Amino acid sequence: MTEPFGARLRAAMDSLGPLCVGIDPHPSLLASWGLSDDVNGLERFGRTAGEALAGRVAAVKPQSAFFERFGSRGIAVLESVIRQLRESGTLVILDVKRGDIGSTAAAYADAYLDPASPLCADAITVSPYLGFGSLGPIIDKAQQNGFGAFVLALTSNPEGAAVQRAVAAGGRTVAQTIIDEISQVNAGVSPMGSVGVVIGATVGPTGHELINLNGPILAPGLGAQGGRAEDLRHVFGDAIGLVLPSWSREVLAAGPNPAALRAAADRARESCASAIAVTA
Repeated sequence: MTEPFGARLRAAMDSLGPLCVGIDPHPSLLASWGLSDDVNGLERFGRTAGEALAGRVAAVKPQSAFFERFGSRGIAVLESVIRQLRESGTLVILDVKRGDIGSTAAAYADAYLDPASPLCADAITVSPYLGFGSLGPIIDKAQQNGFGAFVLALTSNPEGAAVQRAVAAGGRTVAQTIIDEISQVNAGVSPMGSVGVVIGATVGPTGHELINLNGPILAPGLGAQGGRAEDLRHVFGDAIGLVLPSWSREVLAAGPNPAALRAAADRARESCASAIAVTA
């Protein structure tokens, strides 16, 4: 059986440093690389980024939407990027933010967390806002196959606060109830559970209890989106050791030269590792 995702991610973060790099082929990034905004440009972008980052960082996070916009041919490129990275031993977190109920949730699990699927990733992002229990088929499939899931909790978009920070029954925020549910799933797992949360690196002090999570915290928003590595402790406090910072545009903007991409990823990783080590 595949070693659990949480254990594999912990090992990758310890050996390669705490960094996830997003592969987000925005039209503007394709243009800055001198590529056409079509499937051919997408394919060259994905292949170059994959080759540069494979084995270099703890995880890579392709954003599915930027591949989906090209239809079936774009999905084929996404399949190729996932395969290329996973064959290199690099962990792939597929950013799809899926969430549904019953058989539909189970179908999403089959699409992304079944080793037989060409879209199979090591973990996916999911939305809990049909109720945390609705994610059961996805979490079950992930654990069955040694994969993981990152559940949206406190996102950096301003619209999210109205839902995520709303006070639920018992006085906890909606986000805290999600965090607490995940803590129960991960309870007793060593070295780290396979179900994590997504908390934006730009949200400021969360005011939420994270120390019992025992799972990874994916923290997007560093670099071009305004988040700074030196602010990670300010945001995550005593849970800093669980944080997997995620950089996208600032690293990708260094392309298309592979050496420049690797150097940008190295700088981002060193910045995050330094901030975490100083405050750990």
